[in-house]
Amino acid sequence: MKIKSVTPWCVSYPEPNDFDSARYLTFCSIEAEDGTVGWGESITQFPESTRATARIIDELSKILIGADPMANVVLWRKLFQQSWWYGYEGGLASFAISAIDMALWDLKGKLLDQPVVNLIGGATRDRLPVIASTHVFESLEFETARLGRYVQSEGYRGVKVGMGKHGKTHLGYEVDRDIEFVRLLREAIGPEALLIMDRGQSLVWTRAEAIKRTNAFEESGLYWIEEPMEPTDIAGFHSLRAHSKCLIGTGEREWNARGFARVIDSGVVDVVGCDPGRAGGITGALKVIDLVEAADIWFNAHAWSSAVGTAASLALSASTPRCLLFEMKPLKNPMQNDLVNDPFRQVDGWIDVPTSPGLGVEVKIDTLNKYRFD
Repeated sequence: MKIKSVTPWCVSYPEPNDFDSARYLTFCSIEAEDGTVGWGESITQFPESTRATARIIDELSKILIGADPMANVVLWRKLFQQSWWYGYEGGLASFAISAIDMALWDLKGKLLDQPVVNLIGGATRDRLPVIASTHVFESLEFETARLGRYVQSEGYRGVKVGMGKHGKTHLGYEVDRDIEFVRLLREAIGPEALLIMDRGQSLVWTRAEAIKRTNAFEESGLYWIEEPMEPTDIAGFHSLRAHSKCLIGTGEREWNARGFARVIDSGVVDVVGCDPGRAGGITGALKVIDLVEAADIWFNAHAWSSAVGTAASLALSASTPRCLLFEMKPLKNPMQNDLVNDPFRQVDGWIDVPTSPGLGVEVKIDTLNKYRFD
């Protein structure tokens, strides 16, 4: 069996969990000679990077067409070798290869009639605990009540809140207001629910501000603080580490095992955020998991995009005992609920690991065409 075709798909869609902001993804479909299709995605985020990634996928397809899809890891290496001059430390090449790699694993699983989680070594568990991961936009009272309902009424085991976004909540900009929000949030979600706060990339805190917020959040039972410093501020992370007790998460802006190794070796991270749609696909994420397991820290699939990325992240998360939880968007959105025939759902705070062949999802072309842009 050989690879017949490789097709990139650019989409833009409104994300209800991000104030209906336009979000951009680049999908990749890889078709075998018998008509079997594998799907992958990359979280390209902006129109220019999305278009550029699609062009790179087009060019890299020359390596793939006519190749054996069973040799997917060999192909992954060839793709990185080809893109060395423009992708050694990540960037657009990693976006493109992430989508291709994910699609190759999906295709391989379908051809072998095996779920991806089996192909990468098997599942350490058959389900994962789920938290609601979202941003907030309305008043403090409105948002804490909404987040409380996710836990108290819908069964999520906790919440993760992204700061630095538009809207009335204005989280991340005023220390005392942020502290009050987290206090109200703890009251709303109850004493046992997991609570994670994410600084967000649009904000820059001083070290003193990061420490003050984190210490105050800890009084409300903070489980971990995510990306509290810029990734290059290793000294700042060490300072926060010396003044706090909660877990510290970072890593989402790294591209490959070399970058993740630098972060892990620095000793500042407890929870490594890794998105397979950015960090070299499933193959790249497996290398990160190896590093995480060797360091006895935690892996968190930083996948906040489509059902394809969710499926890949579920397989990766289930493959390692060093995973604490799984993040899901609580509000329905086109790339989760409309993209695939059987959308992922949490039930009583748990989600099952897919056991259907490949990634376990079937993509709706009509949905891709509805949100496609050139």
